[in-house]
Amino acid sequence: MEDIREVELGSLRATLEHHADGSMRVRSLEALPPVATRLTDRLDYWAEVAPERVFLAQRDATGAWRTVTYGAARAEVRRLASALLARGLSVERPLAILSGNDIEQGLLGLAAMLVGIPFAPVSPAYSLISTDYDKLRTILGKLQPGAIFVSNAAPFAKAITMAIDPAIEIIAAAGSLPDRAVTAYAALAATPETAAIEAATAKVGPDTIAKILFTSGSTGLPKGVINTQRMLCANQAMLVHWLSFGVTEPPVLVDWLPWHHTFGGNHNFGYVLTNGGSLYIDEGKPTPAGIAATARNLREIAPTVYFNVPKGYEELVPRLRADDVLRKTFFSRVKLTFYAGAGLPPHVAKELNALAKETTGERILMVTSLGSTETAPAALSCTKETARPGVVGVPLPGVELKLVPTAGKLELRVRGPTIMPGYWKDPEQTAKVFDEEGFYCLGDALKFAVPGDPNGGFIFDGRISEDFKLATGTWVSVGPLRGKLISAFAPFVKDAVIAGHDRDDVMALLFPEPDACRAFLGAEAEGKSDAEVLASEKLRSEIGQRLSALARESTGSSTRVARVLLLDELPSIDANEITDKGSINQRAVLQRRATLVTALYANPPCSEAISAT
Repeated sequence: MEDIREVELGSLRATLEHHADGSMRVRSLEALPPVATRLTDRLDYWAEVAPERVFLAQRDATGAWRTVTYGAARAEVRRLASALLARGLSVERPLAILSGNDIEQGLLGLAAMLVGIPFAPVSPAYSLISTDYDKLRTILGKLQPGAIFVSNAAPFAKAITMAIDPAIEIIAAAGSLPDRAVTAYAALAATPETAAIEAATAKVGPDTIAKILFTSGSTGLPKGVINTQRMLCANQAMLVHWLSFGVTEPPVLVDWLPWHHTFGGNHNFGYVLTNGGSLYIDEGKPTPAGIAATARNLREIAPTVYFNVPKGYEELVPRLRADDVLRKTFFSRVKLTFYAGAGLPPHVAKELNALAKETTGERILMVTSLGSTETAPAALSCTKETARPGVVGVPLPGVELKLVPTAGKLELRVRGPTIMPGYWKDPEQTAKVFDEEGFYCLGDALKFAVPGDPNGGFIFDGRISEDFKLATGTWVSVGPLRGKLISAFAPFVKDAVIAGHDRDDVMALLFPEPDACRAFLGAEAEGKSDAEVLASEKLRSEIGQRLSALARESTGSSTRVARVLLLDELPSIDANEITDKGSINQRAVLQRRATLVTALYANPPCSEAISAT
């Protein structure tokens, strides 16, 4: 690894124990660093040590960067906390946030945490994209919030009218509503600081609920995950050990990852705050339309560590290739690139390495991690030695894994200080996800990267709940097969749904990437609808050739995909086919599109089917 840029990472070592019931225990050998009592203690610390350092930044309406320093953030957080206490917000009446990342949300969340008021950032998609607002109603019904914040009231007007009790106070940084009063965020921020803050803060301890994060609903309706101060602070202590370079060099992030998810809201936001770093809020998105804003921001701000999902890197790579300034700025001081949420396509990793090498003469270490909303999130992370494609790492300090043989795989269960105490007001679901020894059951499967050696890292082996048997009794491992399909059909396919339960063959429904399909067809695609593009013989032939090549490489019926169908209808968030973060719900897609699955398996199949030869 001599051509990789130097980066300081803490060691991750583990020990393996075999138990009589066939299960295994994997425990970290690393000591967990001291754990803070409250995450907001770090705001107090940095406001004293580096009061003029930028904490949060975002573009204003003119395109200039609007910033708040640690000193200013602490002062405003305390005024906001006084305002929240004056409204009687509490565990019984928490704060809900419906809009996306911005400075005001960040400060409001810290204010709520400071005085022990739980807050719940809710996906904006449930208000702005959904048309039936069922998920929003479900979430707010469970929360029973005492107040709701939105950055701009106007875009949320319909959702507020349709789904929110008129008695609940609406707080907004901008905008108004036609049929109800709105409290200005500025009014809260101007509230005089009161002595009640100190009394409330003194009651905040490790078991205090900091926030409630709702799962993305990839396996059902969203569940409210209770995040305690212990969870958040312990996970940051783990990251202080692992991402140790951030301790001596305060991190600079340019980050779009949403704060209503644990990756952006706990992992990244907390990492910046804990280490006195600066977070530049990226208004871009990992989409063909949204990547332009991300590229603009990265042209101006050089990150020291870069976090993204695989799709984000896939969209960024062509921009890096085409823009010298962007490429030089991006690679100028970045110590580490990190992805999570899905596997990184090999061609994307290869291109990133090539671009870094061409630009700086060095590659940048790329790592991943494994965890969930219920684990705060990081449970396993990669070392320099285990940073290989497919490897999700080794347990972090304080984490204990239990590997249980299940359906030919090793089911992953986790125990440690970062595990949730349960789901919000849902004891039945809570009981279902913990085993008799108190291990949280993620539903994921792992396998050893090096047989029998936990220090070689673990490979993600799919989700137990998604796997199924063919009519022959052969198990199909959905996760790895889905990843193989997406990689084989790149860049034409963004996701795949695997079918075949109790059938003779595996088949798949493919969600295409329309822009990539159009680019492949060139002039032929001009003036055509998406459905007409997908029906193109040139595209179908290309997909067919790749499918046939994949079939020839398969090792048996469980890895051979006999037919595929390109879908011209996007997955529906209201029908629970896709989550707000873009994860596909296998079961929901197969149920909603059962007619297409039947047509795919017909003999002869429907004319739209593409078969392996």
